[in-house]
Amino acid sequence: MKKTAAEKMKLHGFNNLTKSLSFNMYDICYTKTIQDRDAYIAYIDEQYNAERLTSILKHVTMIIDASILNIAKQDYDPQGASVTLLICERPMIDQKLKEQPAETILAHLDKSHITVHTYPEYHPDGGVCTFRADIDVSTCGTISPLNTLNYLVSSFDADIMTIDYRVRGFTRDITGKKLFMDHEITSIQDFLDDDIIDRYQMIDVNMYQENLFHTKCKLNGLDLDNYLFGFTKNDIHPGETHEISRKIHKEMDEIFYGKNMPGKY
Repeated sequence: MKKTAAEKMKLHGFNNLTKSLSFNMYDICYTKTIQDRDAYIAYIDEQYNAERLTSILKHVTMIIDASILNIAKQDYDPQGASVTLLICERPMIDQKLKEQPAETILAHLDKSHITVHTYPEYHPDGGVCTFRADIDVSTCGTISPLNTLNYLVSSFDADIMTIDYRVRGFTRDITGKKLFMDHEITSIQDFLDDDIIDRYQMIDVNMYQENLFHTKCKLNGLDLDNYLFGFTKNDIHPGETHEISRKIHKEMDEIFYGKNMPGKY
């Protein structure tokens, strides 16, 4: 097996580079009535409750071959959830997993942490509902959070994603020379499966000299029935179909480009 750059390096002491991977994932939906809107929020809240988020983050920990030191989790009223894991790079001897009796999830690591927070919300007048999940995987040492990318994308099936990756600090080789990066990367897309890349329009905004990488993703195409909650496009007039499609496209474009677009909701 070919060795990675990190495995080939001869270091002086511990690899203390901090690698942080951050996601914003968005799911967009359209509801016609207040009752359907409330039902969608309740559905999303149940789909991504603290218990399921904990399961996802535990699997992330397995992918990066880390050990969980502590978990904290919380479901919020009226909606939303949080989970945090504290992790370590190597198994802890006689270290028992502590799960706090709460509905917010927190996992504590001796070197790293994984967190997720959810934010269901809706437009007050336009029928557009947006669910956002914020995920942070921060590691120290040889653990790479980039290995979790494809699993996390598949776990949320998002319409829009913004992904940030940053390597901070430095470590030293055996001669004392500072090393500010211990692996090769030109883009976050390098670590995404081809089928994911094919499904999304992607834009990179990278600052290579600062070890900062940013990728924005918007789902290609739009099957309107996948965005309607409580009804289908066969239940409405073609003119209404066009208007709802416009609103959904507007919501996606505003999130993708990070600015308000002209036109009414």
